Amino acid sequence: MIFNTETAKETALQLLQINAIKLQPQDPFTWASGWKSPIYCDNRICLSYPEVRNSITEKFAALIKQEYSNVEVIAGVATGAIGIGMLVANALDLPFIYIRPEAKKHGRQNQIEGIVPDGKKVVVIEDLISTGKSSLLAVDALKKVNADLLGMVAIFSYGFKTADDNFNNAAIKLTTLSNYENLIELAQEKEYITANQTATLQSWRTDPSKWGI
Repeated sequence: MIFNTETAKETALQLLQINAIKLQPQDPFTWASGWKSPIYCDNRICLSYPEVRNSITEKFAALIKQEYSNVEVIAGVATGAIGIGMLVANALDLPFIYIRPEAKKHGRQNQIEGIVPDGKKVVVIEDLISTGKSSLLAVDALKKVNADLLGMVAIFSYGFKTADDNFNNAAIKLTTLSNYENLIELAQEKEYITANQTATLQSWRTDPSKWGI
């Protein structure tokens, strides 16, 4: 679910303005998975724009204060959410850790970097949710160290049904600042896309793995 509609629209506009999200129905991208996509999202670009990163930090802080007032630790998922996660932790004056997809093969072989939060109440921050599988690996790592996971928050979600299913099956609450539905609506309102392009973008999400094949 989204935090609220106003935040969703404002965040979507910010991401479009700095090209963190690009919409190219006429010239689709190819994801690492091989999927063809009329949209590409790289929210790490937000870190290069102080006004945008500060706005997103403030939105996350407000969300967490409202939904998880008892949080004790902020966790960022590597690598995309390390920067913004640290900014949020700083804004809330809380400890910060980050979680790798898997443990290092050398040294201390850590998967979680920072003080391991045994029994502490943790909120996880992500930059982007697609299928949710990589995000939930971070959840598994926290469970292994007996962290008390309150929920996950993210900048943006594509809103895939498979992601909803994955989070529901894991019993993890996910709240995002914005999502695909609000992005497309905002993009059409602001004339970033035409009506025909809107139809293409909406059709893509119904079956993204087969779109454009």
